[in-house]
Amino acid sequence: MATSVTPPPLQGPTAKEKKYDRQLRLWAASGQMALEDAHVLLLNDGAGTVGVETLKNLVLPGVGNFTIVDDRLVEEKDLGVNFFLAEESLGRSRAEECCSYLQELNPEVRGNGINQNIGHFVSSRDNLRKYTLILITAPTSLSTVLKTVASYAWDASIPLLYIHSNGFYSQFSLQLPLEFPIVDTHPDPVSTQDLRLLNPWPELLNFMHTKTHNIMEMSDHEHGHIPYLLVLFYFLDEWKARNDGRFPENYKEKSAFRSMVGNGARKNNPEGGEENFDEAVGAVLKSLNPPSISSGLREVFEADHCQNPTPQSPNFWVIANALQAFHKAHNVLPLPGALPDMKAQSADYIQLQNIYKSKARQDLADVTRRVRELEKQLSRSAAIDEKEIEAFCKGASFVKLIKGSRLRIPEDPDSMNWSDRATYILRELENEESLVTIYLALLAFDDYYERNPAARSSSELGSDAENSEQRKLKWSMTQYTDKIVEGLKKSSEVEVDTEATQERLNNVIMELARGGLAELHNISALTGGMVAQEVIKVLTKQYVPIDNTCVFDGITSKTAVFRV
Repeated sequence: MATSVTPPPLQGPTAKEKKYDRQLRLWAASGQMALEDAHVLLLNDGAGTVGVETLKNLVLPGVGNFTIVDDRLVEEKDLGVNFFLAEESLGRSRAEECCSYLQELNPEVRGNGINQNIGHFVSSRDNLRKYTLILITAPTSLSTVLKTVASYAWDASIPLLYIHSNGFYSQFSLQLPLEFPIVDTHPDPVSTQDLRLLNPWPELLNFMHTKTHNIMEMSDHEHGHIPYLLVLFYFLDEWKARNDGRFPENYKEKSAFRSMVGNGARKNNPEGGEENFDEAVGAVLKSLNPPSISSGLREVFEADHCQNPTPQSPNFWVIANALQAFHKAHNVLPLPGALPDMKAQSADYIQLQNIYKSKARQDLADVTRRVRELEKQLSRSAAIDEKEIEAFCKGASFVKLIKGSRLRIPEDPDSMNWSDRATYILRELENEESLVTIYLALLAFDDYYERNPAARSSSELGSDAENSEQRKLKWSMTQYTDKIVEGLKKSSEVEVDTEATQERLNNVIMELARGGLAELHNISALTGGMVAQEVIKVLTKQYVPIDNTCVFDGITSKTAVFRV
């Protein structure tokens, strides 16, 4: 007797997947997991708005933990620029109050507010060890806070961001570890397609010959639905037969090959041509290229960490070593397996897709075998997850190894070493539209408050009417930037119009002196969003972060990135 079996209910998305649906489309489950495993430390000095706005944009997508260190009590002036404080917060710890209101945005995020002097907190490295990434807001003590934390972060390979928001100007600098590899750089999907037209494997060749051996006898419907890859394979065989077995190599030959393919289309039909042949013609220049590796991957292969992995090496370098061995053995990278859309009959497209996916699985198995052999050779205790190996294989062509650099901390301009950056900055100074003047002026701004810590609490700053404190600040910044420009000129052969350069610097200096230490909420909110975006890139190790300083001019609504 037959019995009916009720099929199991389809499982829909979980509550978390619904909550984070949009961002999961950007950085997937692996990125979300990395974000939730992170613990971000904010050393909140100055007005403190930009740091809290940064955290807001990390709490909303679900960063796992955050900690705010800030020894200030909430004052009346804080209420006008910080939306994470209320009248009831007056007189209470700013760190604890901001933490409480931030957690209301996302109860799944854990926050901690520490009411402690920042200099005292960072004096012990043990206090910094549990954090994944550190944020510092300006102005802060360069000697007791910024230098201490920057040195620790560099030694411990922890990312650090130093953030300014002063009046209409803002800036943030990112200090990454010396070597910061990124596998999932999210390139244009079209550029990730590896079709192997010039070196097909046997299964693909057999399929091509099976589907095109009677191309001349096909009906118009069949002829107009040959996948364009097979069209290209067919005419490549014809080209090689006419050209001593060579593929089209240069632009002239590829143009001639395009004409050959285009002439193969049937024109005596209602459409006056065939879409699949148009697709084939359009794919010639981008698809008929010999296999090669990108400069970014070559840099990875040449790195000592790749050449000589150790039992303690991060997974990235173990996989990179196995991938290099695969490339040496086959002279190609593992096939990603992705196939572009094309006009074809469904059955043919699915069969072609399965051939590519099957080859990608074979290549992945080869790389995985090499990884396992290396793990055994190195006596590693834990095996690398195959999903991580697969992600590396799929994105191998676009892997990027970012060379981190130390944060540039203001010091005596006469002793600042600009090395190869001097020419670059002077070239920027020649450009009237360049925002590098804001960067240099903020170095002078930090220097002034390092030498005059009492000025941080001055009530004379942030006024439209010029006062004694503003005059002292302007004079100090002018002297400092003059010396920087002279130091840059000594380190480079580039000549700049000193008078015009100083005029542009003076305009920035005047605006900074007028604003003083005041933050404008809209500028800090926008800057906090930009900083949070870079933090997410770093934490998820997806997309490519800035290298290494970003400047925003709220007056002209311009943004620029400099490597300084």
